Amino acid sequence: MARLFYPAAPRSDDGVENLFGILVRDPYRWLEDGDDPRVRDWAAAQDRLFRAYRAGWRDTPSWTSLLDQVSSFGVVEPPMARGSLMFLAEQLHGDEQRRLLVVDAEGNRRVLVDPVEVDPSGHTGLYAWWPSREGERVAVQLEVAEQPGSDILVLDVRTGERVDGPLPRARNTSLAWLPGGEAFYYVSRVPDEELAPGDPRLQRRVRLHRIGSPWQADTVVFGGEDAPDHYYGLTVSADGRLLAITATAGPASHNDVYVAELAELAELGDPAAPRLTKIVDGATTGARVLPRFLADGDLLLVTDHRAPYGRVCRASRHETDPDRWRELVAEDPEAPVDECAVLEDPALARGLLLVARARHGTSTLTLHDLADGRPLAELPLPGAGVVSSLRTGVPDARHAWFAYCDATTPPTIYRYDAMSGTTERETGATTAGHPPRIRSHSVRYRAGDGTEIPMFLFTPAEDRHDPRPTLLYGYGSFGMPMRPWFLPMAAAWVSAGGVYAMAGVRGGGEEGRHWHDAGRGPYKHRAISDFNDAAAWLIDTGRTTPGQLAVHGQSAGGLLVTAAAMRRPDLYAAVIAEGPLCDMVRYERFGLGCTWVDEFGTAAEPEQLRWLLGYSPYHNITPGTSYPAFLLTGAVTDLQTGEAHVTKMCAALQHAGDGDRPVLMRREPDTAHAASPASKERALTADILAFAGEYTGLSPASAATHPRETAAEPR
Repeated sequence: MARLFYPAAPRSDDGVENLFGILVRDPYRWLEDGDDPRVRDWAAAQDRLFRAYRAGWRDTPSWTSLLDQVSSFGVVEPPMARGSLMFLAEQLHGDEQRRLLVVDAEGNRRVLVDPVEVDPSGHTGLYAWWPSREGERVAVQLEVAEQPGSDILVLDVRTGERVDGPLPRARNTSLAWLPGGEAFYYVSRVPDEELAPGDPRLQRRVRLHRIGSPWQADTVVFGGEDAPDHYYGLTVSADGRLLAITATAGPASHNDVYVAELAELAELGDPAAPRLTKIVDGATTGARVLPRFLADGDLLLVTDHRAPYGRVCRASRHETDPDRWRELVAEDPEAPVDECAVLEDPALARGLLLVARARHGTSTLTLHDLADGRPLAELPLPGAGVVSSLRTGVPDARHAWFAYCDATTPPTIYRYDAMSGTTERETGATTAGHPPRIRSHSVRYRAGDGTEIPMFLFTPAEDRHDPRPTLLYGYGSFGMPMRPWFLPMAAAWVSAGGVYAMAGVRGGGEEGRHWHDAGRGPYKHRAISDFNDAAAWLIDTGRTTPGQLAVHGQSAGGLLVTAAAMRRPDLYAAVIAEGPLCDMVRYERFGLGCTWVDEFGTAAEPEQLRWLLGYSPYHNITPGTSYPAFLLTGAVTDLQTGEAHVTKMCAALQHAGDGDRPVLMRREPDTAHAASPASKERALTADILAFAGEYTGLSPASAATHPRETAAEPR
């Protein structure tokens, strides 16, 4: 498509800056102001352009139908068990949002919270919930996708009536109940009127709330102006005598841990002023440490301190020297630790520790003696898939629940009984849908520097050796690993006859902490090179061709795929970037970007500016290049990455391109960076598949799903 068909976007020299002697051009800075009438008019014209192209995609209805066939519905994460009650979220076919249920000992199910009753538009979602230890009350967090605020409500579980709240400004909070259900600690942002205008930093504080008290009276117990970008995690011991707080600067790779003795405070009548002792200094250890209290008051620590693949330790709650931690489960260089759960109950002969690891990307679940870490058994799993969300009951901790999925199995809930040693599917969890026949297997390809990179391939079950349309996905940031999850997008693509691939590039967490470190900060370029090497491997091995290869990334994954396409546009037929980061010189000014310096670097430092300019997609567009077809999607109001990345990248690509493949922008109002009403999520996924299919030659028109046939090939 010639440039003259695109909506006019004037280029301006006003954004040229001299940064440490480097002239940095920013011709579309004016697009950062979404309230500017010029920006609104330009964006509306882009909306019309997208709708015109979408009208020509004949397969969109077929993709929508196929997605509906392969999607799963019901309960997809384990319950929170409190005494004889279970709290769980359910989303059935046709539901815009999930609802919170409570299930009693007889299996009777009752709806506690249905967000659609609160907001019939479907834009308010159930974000999180925290039952009290006794199960008599539950704190519920509801969020409106495109709004920065988030409220906590407290409900009476027996009647479903509100007993407290709303408590405002609690977006992405952590919450820990004290015994008795009369108070809890939580995290909320400082009121806007107390901040400088436009302050983008987190500015969060840990507060104590007493049921029935106005939120304005909630006492700040931790956090201050010296830590404006910190996230906090909260844990209270089973007896309510101990409090632990983790403090992390943004998504940094290390954190502090503080512990307080609440029992002493109760005697003094002042639980709002815990005397916190720092027992882990993240700057010193350079490690992540996730604490939880054991029954005797000791701490169980899941950490990568001196163990980049993770290990489990035990320590006194007073211990400040990591050298004195007692190792229970050592690291395994071939199986990074994902998570663990403690089973301590008077009915058990001994305390138990359940540890989930990822061995070459697929999960293992092992049982250990809590006293010394001695391995006792490996629990059988349904297949070569992924275990997540280990949870145990309170106070009855003889059961553990977890979710399991693989390429053809939607998330399914299982219950482990420590008394009998058996694992069974949880009867209260149901799923629907018709997963297709998929062959899932793991491969390793060689990057340009010789490093072996893991990749998962989902292919149709029938053997064929000719090249197929392929959709390649990647992320490569914040230590997030690629796993063989059940993905409706992948299931639909493979059902139509394509290949779906996930590249575990450096910067993710596939091979432990070293893998993350090798692809962040000054080494982010490696993640991008790894991704292009994945594409080249798929082509060189005859699995696909450049004309059949599309790539897809979300958020930081959107950065990955757009940066990869700027380097090697010849490898790809189409690029889809959802809510991407594209302007890496100014990313800190948008959304939560100011908290991500540990991952990417900062333009405020000369050397780090050079890192960023080396791969920033917006700054590496070459005029006159024949780029792949581009679909840039994003929320009109994106509180996480900011919407300017999409608008600026779209305008710059439309100006520079020299080919017949379009650059399109798909904006979504009334949604957020990720979560949105189910119908909007399905519509977006269908559009992505239709766009990818249009430019790779894959059509679902003749596709038909079959009864599930798992053919996993673990490495």
